[in-house]
Amino acid sequence: MARTVGIGIQSFEKIMVNYCFYVDKTHFVKEWWESGDDVTLLTRPRRFGKTLMMNLVEHFFSIEYANQGDIFQGLSIWADEKYRSMWLSLCG
Repeated sequence: MARTVGIGIQSFEKIMVNYCFYVDKTHFVKEWWESGDDVTLLTRPRRFGKTLMMNLVEHFFSIEYANQGDIFQGLSIWADEKYRSMWLSLCG
């Protein structure tokens, strides 16, 4: 199946389900989680993926998406046993 460019798609789930191109930035979630900061300010230029990143964080840490672990398959965060176990304990 050919990948498409999901211009304007801000839903992590839609990008993964529709097999769109996705640059894996899940390692930033690991860095953010391990930093232990009380507040995080995301400052990036327009169209740089801030909303998509927050949607990814929502999908990873929300029990609302507990049955969707398969969308993380092949991503950096899912390859790390610590975070896969964390997801399973939160949502599984």
